[in-house]
Amino acid sequence: MANKKNSVGNKKGQVQATQPQKSPFAPSSIRDFYHEVVAEYKKIVWPDRKVTFGLTGFVVVLTIVLSLYLGSVDFFLGKLVTMILQ
Repeated sequence: MANKKNSVGNKKGQVQATQPQKSPFAPSSIRDFYHEVVAEYKKIVWPDRKVTFGLTGFVVVLTIVLSLYLGSVDFFLGKLVTMILQ
């Protein structure tokens, strides 16, 4: 019964030899992975400098506006709760 799994696709009574699996930590596997990463990295389309600075400025301004809004809401709700509890 144990050999039945290995004999799939063969004639009855013949056992197919299994090849040992390649370790993912073998130097050739690591080298292949590195080359694939480099190939994918070269496909990246980076934004130009003007777009990067524009989007960074937008994020900074949006962060400041939202922090002022949330800070003021927190301040006024704190005052309201203090008034109610007194």
